[in-house]
Amino acid sequence: MKGDRVEIVVDAGDTTRTYEVAATRAGRRVETAVRRGVVEVSEVTRGGTPVRTARFMASRVLALVEHPVPRGDPSGTPLDS
Repeated sequence: MKGDRVEIVVDAGDTTRTYEVAATRAGRRVETAVRRGVVEVSEVTRGGTPVRTARFMASRVLALVEHPVPRGDPSGTPLDS
């Protein structure tokens, strides 16, 4: 959903680097997958076509933080009010 984002913190030797992948348009979502020692984070359309993909070696990833957009209940009111 638009606004969802994932932060990836990677060990870059003597420092860390932070990358972010976000769902930038309505109908897109962010998917994460870990396969064969590789962490893959993709922004995907409704139809499942990847728009942007970031790949990192799993041994270098320190943190993978998902930030979902707060969703309201079906009546349309925000959850925090």
